[in-house]
Amino acid sequence: MTRRLTALLLGALALLLAVPAGAGAGAAPAAPRDNPLAGREWGTYRGPAEMAWQPYVDARGPRKRTLARIAQTPKAKWFGAWIPDREIAGKVREYVANAQGGDPSVLVQMSVFRMVPWEHEACSRLPTAREQASYRTWIDNFARALGDTPAAVVLQPDLPFALCVPRGSDVPTRLVAYAAKKLADLPRTSVYLDAGAADWPSAGQGGVRRALDFLVPAGIRHVRGVALNATHYSATALEVRRAAALVKALDARGITGKHAVINTSSNGQPFKFGEYDGPDPDNARTCRSRHDTRRCVALGIPPTHRVAADRWRLPAEVDRLARRYVDAYLWVGRPWLYRQNSPFQMKRALAVVRSSPWR
Repeated sequence: MTRRLTALLLGALALLLAVPAGAGAGAAPAAPRDNPLAGREWGTYRGPAEMAWQPYVDARGPRKRTLARIAQTPKAKWFGAWIPDREIAGKVREYVANAQGGDPSVLVQMSVFRMVPWEHEACSRLPTAREQASYRTWIDNFARALGDTPAAVVLQPDLPFALCVPRGSDVPTRLVAYAAKKLADLPRTSVYLDAGAADWPSAGQGGVRRALDFLVPAGIRHVRGVALNATHYSATALEVRRAAALVKALDARGITGKHAVINTSSNGQPFKFGEYDGPDPDNARTCRSRHDTRRCVALGIPPTHRVAADRWRLPAEVDRLARRYVDAYLWVGRPWLYRQNSPFQMKRALAVVRSSPWR
């Protein structure tokens, strides 16, 4: 009897932890019926491939409760060229099995960051023929392993770097378009192409037009929509407005029915990336408290498909746009890591949680 009771309690706890943070918050209406990210549990990966996991397991007392805010929250794991072509399928299967916990209906979240060269290196050279072939092989293996898993995939964070490639080449965007179609053809995968942020490529309608310059050749017509703010710290309200402007601009080009996801992991105290007053905006300082007035980093709105919930305190006009154009707020960025990349930094992780207005 005791064993049976223990099993029931553990099962109930696992179910609770799989529910997306913030999913029941506020009095927002139910998500639109066509939202593929709503109406199902969101899985949380709990294992060594998540750099915050082992520090959480090893922690005790108040520190453990603080780290749980990161470790026990559904978020998008990044997959990239550091995983060899021959290993990516196995890594995807391991991740899916862990995050789903035996329930194939649970949604998993992933970020594909596979392009080589990328970021600033992409501005000085194009992928070689060998690198292009490797990219396609890796994508093929990734897609085959993902199969019919319910998934939200953010494709190629920092995609605005496609604007700086030598001689305006379309090689990188053609490769991303290959991945976009391959992944979008999967039966239960929702793909969102990275579109930068409200402050990148630039603010205003000029930035929207420039974003379309890479989104269209990168295969936006094949996918569910766009992802915003993956590596920046821009305010959620600004990102919702940018999402709406992008969808409307795509509509005008005959590419209709698109939606957005917005990264809120890093914008609890939002600021424009280009206005950071420290040496390294990719590793911007953490906030000292919820009332810090500097440009600094804190966790933002928890992952949820209830994008217009009252507790997010967004303007009514933004709520209306979010209901129409935004599928979810996701945690794609990783502000608890050094330069949002590696390694895990305990002091940084504790600070971004403790200073969050959404604790």
